[in-house]
Amino acid sequence: MPKPTIILATSNGVGMGHLARASAIALELKAVANPIIVSMAGGLAEVPDFLGIRCEYIPGRDRAWMSPNLWDIYLRDRLQALIDETGASVITFDGVVPYPGVLALKSSPRAIPLVWMRRGLWQKNLQRFAIKLRASFIDAIIEPGDYARAYDHGPTANRGDAFITAPVSLYKESTALDREDARKALGLDMDRPAVLIQLGTGSSDMNAKMTAALSGLIGWKDLHVVLTKEPVDKDGRSLVPDGLDIKVVRYFPLAQVMAAFDAAICATGYNAVHEALPARVPSVFISNIRGTDDQEARARWCNDFGYAIRADQSSLSDITSQVAKLQDPVLRKALSDKCGELPQAKGAFEIAQILLTMALETGRTPKRGRALGVKILQKAAVIYRLARPYKNRVVMNSLQPKWSSSTDSQELRSLIRGEQRFEHLIEGASAHYQEVRKEIAEKAYGRLLS
Repeated sequence: MPKPTIILATSNGVGMGHLARASAIALELKAVANPIIVSMAGGLAEVPDFLGIRCEYIPGRDRAWMSPNLWDIYLRDRLQALIDETGASVITFDGVVPYPGVLALKSSPRAIPLVWMRRGLWQKNLQRFAIKLRASFIDAIIEPGDYARAYDHGPTANRGDAFITAPVSLYKESTALDREDARKALGLDMDRPAVLIQLGTGSSDMNAKMTAALSGLIGWKDLHVVLTKEPVDKDGRSLVPDGLDIKVVRYFPLAQVMAAFDAAICATGYNAVHEALPARVPSVFISNIRGTDDQEARARWCNDFGYAIRADQSSLSDITSQVAKLQDPVLRKALSDKCGELPQAKGAFEIAQILLTMALETGRTPKRGRALGVKILQKAAVIYRLARPYKNRVVMNSLQPKWSSSTDSQELRSLIRGEQRFEHLIEGASAHYQEVRKEIAEKAYGRLLS
């Protein structure tokens, strides 16, 4: 029997959480299925080289490559075309709530089972009102487990409509590099201490938090401070206090090289917590309170039970003082030892088994979507974005889009971040699929320039 094809779709999100979870599940599926990742996250550029599986980038609504009304139709058509091209048996969506364009797949005569990967620990924001209606379109809901689930008092906590698994993590002790190899991979000195920092920048308050965190590291002898992007503000000014040795690295997935670090300072997102703790890296967590994820609840749990240190995100002085504690080797060892008590984050394996079972079932009749309900959700999404528009939204030019099936990380990064519309084709795309994709693009952008 040929391996079934399973599509793992993700939204763009605030960080890499959605994409990291999809990547972890895809790795578990590789031996028994043909996983395909399709994502609106720019980080997708890093995935093909690492996973060795086929991927496709879809521009999110926030890219403004087309009108909001057309985007949901474009998304639906892109996903349906990919299902038809690959003969997929199941499609999953990892995002806060499934877009109307995703739910519209259920109205297709060729509908396949649709699974919502719905992370827990929601804040009580406006998105909570969409849960019940959107769940009614879904064939199954899977909640990737969270170490901090005991502190989940949000709108999904007691719904009882999801399969709850162990936490999902790209970190696996059996495949992670040891300290020496991890440091070689990152170009770090073998004998100097190193601290990983994964904090956002951009707005003035986030920039101030970055500087406050870096200030807590001043005085740590011979320290390497490792970041994944340049610590600068929007005008290119450095956020780094004097006296620190900064190194910017690009490596995917960082979970594979966590042994390189003596400590970490991260936002308290799902991805960062479920990589740092299983890897036993002593950490300070500084929550990002934007979005749906209740990072403060996760940070409090980590701190209350001794797995990590929580810094008060509203106090720059507390951020600096809590980070400074990481200079104490006794404390770092205590945190690392405590993390060793945590259960394995084997949720990706559990989810892969659920998806495989669904893909191999015969005679299953998936739910059919309600066309009126999808239209209502589409209108609601447009109204929501009018009230809360994306920041730094850039309207793309009207030139003919660039087409590519590249899997090279550097080339993909350039195309995704570029100033021209980009249509990504799955590697090995058939001639028929290419024609269908051109028709979809013309509907979205209007008649293409030649």
